[in-house]
Amino acid sequence: MNAQRLGTIVRLELIQRTRSIAWYVLLGVFALILVIVTALSFLAFSWAQRDQGSAIYSTIVYITLLLIVLVSPTLSGNSINGDRDAATLAPVQVTLATTAEIIVGKFLAAWVTGLAFVAVAIPFLVIATLAGGADAATIAISLLVLVVEVGVIAAIGVALSGIIARPLFSVATTYLVVAALVIGTPIAFGLLGATMRTEQTQNTRSIDWEAYEDDEFPCMPGETPSDEYPCVQDPSPECGEWYSYTQEVPRFDRVWWMLAANPFVILADATPNTFDDRGYPVDLFGQIKLGIRSAQQAPEAELTWDECSPPSAEQQRTPEQIIEQSTPSWFVGLGLQLLLSAGLLWWAWSRTDTPARRLPPGTRIA
Repeated sequence: MNAQRLGTIVRLELIQRTRSIAWYVLLGVFALILVIVTALSFLAFSWAQRDQGSAIYSTIVYITLLLIVLVSPTLSGNSINGDRDAATLAPVQVTLATTAEIIVGKFLAAWVTGLAFVAVAIPFLVIATLAGGADAATIAISLLVLVVEVGVIAAIGVALSGIIARPLFSVATTYLVVAALVIGTPIAFGLLGATMRTEQTQNTRSIDWEAYEDDEFPCMPGETPSDEYPCVQDPSPECGEWYSYTQEVPRFDRVWWMLAANPFVILADATPNTFDDRGYPVDLFGQIKLGIRSAQQAPEAELTWDECSPPSAEQQRTPEQIIEQSTPSWFVGLGLQLLLSAGLLWWAWSRTDTPARRLPPGTRIA
């Protein structure tokens, strides 16, 4: 593979994509959306104080990935078959450029085009970082994963444009494949998890509130009466009877792996997290990771809740402990995405290679 020929193909692709006014209008609309999101994030997370920057930073990164997911298939889904329809692919194929160089060059151009949106988001990410609370490792790894995900989406679009003859169908198929990764995985996770159910017994006991006067209520363990909280210091509150019932609960722990290939899950699962003093994540990366890691936990066969003697904070696992005691899956999901992209690119190479043995009816050659 010749670097000079590859660079020429990339340069021609970028010139073709960026010479239109519509391209700059699209970047301007993207920047305007980020302005609105950043302003709303500062208002929404004003209570976070020292962790405000982390929450805003993660929000901007996720909005950037969302907009790239929505825009990139349109920019890359007709890369090869669009040139074939415009009769500009055949002149390139008769040059010294190989089929692999054409495919890789168009993929790199689509990747760089997607990274232009990341470049537009950088000033807003800097503003969020200056707000305080963002960790250096979180910034570096989240941006690296974001760049890789942009490349995966670009590779899928370019590959499908070489596999499918019609540009409209290849763009639509690219959207369907990306939607399957982004939307289809949580839908399948929810539906299949709900169909796998197991019985769970719950035992509960409550305080007998009727044993107290209307203006009295017992102090909970560890609480003391005060003017603002005039509870009754009762070492042995009146308790009601134990109540037990059995119900069926879903088994999401058996299907959590279906979310591994989701781009948003990979971004959250691979990014290091920062926690507050109570062990709760301070950004969207940690909150999404907590949801995924919590789904790995099998439901207990029996649960007990005693209002007369509630468990202390030391007996309950914090979100930080749940994350530390669970299994990361981002490298599996990213590996599946890379295998999918590589397989589709190889298929596109076999469909684009010349001389072609068979072409779909109506395919334009020159």
